[in-house]
Amino acid sequence: MFFEGTGAVHQTMRRVASSLEDAGIAYCIVGGMAVNAHKYRRTTGDVDFLLTADGFREFTSRLAVPGFERVESHARKFRDPATGVTFDILVTGLFPGSGRPGPISFPDPSTVAERFDDLNVVDLPTLVELKLAARRFKDFGDVVDLIRQNSLDESFQDRLHETVRSDFIECLEEMRREDDYERRQDEAVDELRQDADLRE
Repeated sequence: MFFEGTGAVHQTMRRVASSLEDAGIAYCIVGGMAVNAHKYRRTTGDVDFLLTADGFREFTSRLAVPGFERVESHARKFRDPATGVTFDILVTGLFPGSGRPGPISFPDPSTVAERFDDLNVVDLPTLVELKLAARRFKDFGDVVDLIRQNSLDESFQDRLHETVRSDFIECLEEMRREDDYERRQDEAVDELRQDADLRE
C-alpha cells in the first residue's frame, strides 16, 4: 500500500498538510516522503514537515491539541491518532543532523516548496543540500539514489551550498562505482549463460 500512496504514512501526511493549508500555515514536506516525491522510491515510517518558528507556534496553538498528540519528551514530534503514525516538525533556522550550528540551516518553507500531487514538497537542490549537511550515512545513501533517479551530474553542485559540494561529488562518484559494479555483474552472468549454452 505504501507505493500505491494509500498507506498510513500517506494518510497522515495528507491530514497534516490539509490542516496546515486550512490554517494558512506555510509548510513543505522534507525527509523520506520528499525523497519519494523526487523519484527515489523507498519506504519510511514517518513524515517530516518544515515550518517557520511562527508557523510552529501557530500549529501547536491551533492544530496540535485538537487534532494530533504530542509525543512525550519530544517537543516537535506528534502522533496522528487516526493512524498511529508520527511526524516531526523541523523549524526554520535550526540545523540538520546533530542540530549543532553550521553553515546550512533549515530554510523558510515558502522559499523552497514545490507542488507535487497537491502537496508542498521541498525542492530537489534543498533536499540534497540538507541531507548532505546532516552528514549521516543514511542521508548520503539517499543522495546517491537521488542522483541516480534524477540523472544528476557535476553541474548540479553549482546549485548547492559550497560547503557540501565535495560531498555531492563523492556521492556522484559512489553512484557511478555502484552502477559500474552492477554492469560488471550483469556481464559476468551473461558470460556464464553463454558458456552454459555452448556446453549444451
